[in-house]
Amino acid sequence: ALRMSSIILSCSQCEQIIHHLNHKIPGVNTAELCQRIQTSGIEINIADMEKIANILSFLFSTAARNNLSTEELVTTLGSAVSTLPKHALQVIRHVWNEQGKSITASEDARNVATVGQFVDMKWKLGVAMSSDTCRSLKYPYVTVTLTVADPSGQITDRSFEMTIPQFKNFFRQFKEMASVLETV
Repeated sequence: ALRMSSIILSCSQCEQIIHHLNHKIPGVNTAELCQRIQTSGIEINIADMEKIANILSFLFSTAARNNLSTEELVTTLGSAVSTLPKHALQVIRHVWNEQGKSITASEDARNVATVGQFVDMKWKLGVAMSSDTCRSLKYPYVTVTLTVADPSGQITDRSFEMTIPQFKNFFRQFKEMASVLETV
């Protein structure tokens, strides 16, 4: 379990979450944030960073839905979570004071998405040359890595391999989607 006393907050982390809630970025890159914090000499793992991002996302979206002022948010947090470090409250106060209105003004803050969002796609063509059971495979394949942001804003990579016939089917389906989109 994540102890509240171990919460590490940064303005950039909070700002990324607010940008995500405003649909300015597809998600929060917790791996990058985790690496930045680790580089500064603080120990934190990616799972804890994801928990912190989820807590902050819930906090900011709830505050926006309830149209809370900075003082109302800080007072509510201070009374509800007595173990929240003072510096964490200061960061939340600063970021909400500077950018909280942008979420409140956004009508989309009231309608949280229930599906993920595409961020990026990378692919590579490979050839399996041999295996322990076959000396000469020469078997081509395509590896695809999709980067997606889930509804909470967490960015993850999903990789999969396809045979050439599978890739041709995949490509055919994309061509069908493109032709349907052209009619819209």
